[in-house]
Amino acid sequence: MDKRKVLVIFGGMSTEHEVSRMSVTSILCNIDKNRYDVGVTGIDKDGTWLEYMGEYDKILNKNWKEYTKPINNLFEYISNFDIAFPVLHGLYGEDGTIQGLFELLKIPYVGCKVLSSSVSMDKAYTKILFDRANIPQLPYEYLYVDDNKNIKLIDKEFNELYDENDIITKVENKVGYPCFVKPSNSGSSVGIKKAESKEELLEAIKFASKYDKKILIEKGIDCREIESAILEENDEVKVSVLGEILAAGEFYTYESKYEDENSRLSIPAKVDKNVSDYIRDLAIKAFRAVDGKGLARVDFFIDKNTNKVYINEINTIPGFTNISMYPKLWENSGVSYTDLISKLIDNELYRS
Repeated sequence: MDKRKVLVIFGGMSTEHEVSRMSVTSILCNIDKNRYDVGVTGIDKDGTWLEYMGEYDKILNKNWKEYTKPINNLFEYISNFDIAFPVLHGLYGEDGTIQGLFELLKIPYVGCKVLSSSVSMDKAYTKILFDRANIPQLPYEYLYVDDNKNIKLIDKEFNELYDENDIITKVENKVGYPCFVKPSNSGSSVGIKKAESKEELLEAIKFASKYDKKILIEKGIDCREIESAILEENDEVKVSVLGEILAAGEFYTYESKYEDENSRLSIPAKVDKNVSDYIRDLAIKAFRAVDGKGLARVDFFIDKNTNKVYINEINTIPGFTNISMYPKLWENSGVSYTDLISKLIDNELYRS
């Protein structure tokens, strides 16, 4: 049987560019070369597409572009492949933009489609969908910061509140302290701060606005962080065993995810079977609520004081690094890293 030609794409213009390079290195080292003819393309931080010609481990180097050559006709180049596998975290890779490009070129691609990618990337709009699906969430508010650093609050009915003092009062009354302030369109915990006072809240909003004009403020609780992995295979949605994040710091920051060796993963998570089944059912419900396709990682909180479960977020292109939860969850569910990659590719080829 002829090999299918797979275009694997990494890098991108988001704050998660470096994470993408870690993820793609792991994928390229584990993809089944007996089944697929693999082409590799990197997108630099300026948005230039480059055909990568070097050894896979060189992608991790800052000078990875030394092993590339220009792509003269991008559309023609992409059209030479049977399927695209975007390994692009964050903006311009996970938000529906590159998915729209593949749709226009009629190229099958791994993962969620335009709608599910875009609404899942925007945490504020994901919250709205989860509310509609009656999936339990922590109290939250949604702000917008304009170019002049003025803030406005947008409620669930899309009414707008402009007075800063009224906005802070409403956040304090509904969300309270401590709270977490997050850029709505960011990942890998980039731009997140914890606030325990009005002063810290305003500073956290200012910090988050460096990464996005949309800001999500969510109640902070003493909780366990539980994650699940979704895999769609021949139109059947499957959920892995659960995993728990044991963060080295106060919460799971970018540094504790990728730099602190004291952060650990517990797989399978030590939770009661009824709770595990409930979370796994919620994961499928969340995946369907955003019209997900192919794969996702769905994250939850368990309140340590009440044992109540709350959804945190959904990631449509989860990390694939050698320490990432998504492939580890499936490995502990009986699916090897190589087989997982093959299932993701074959599922989309089956669909197309």
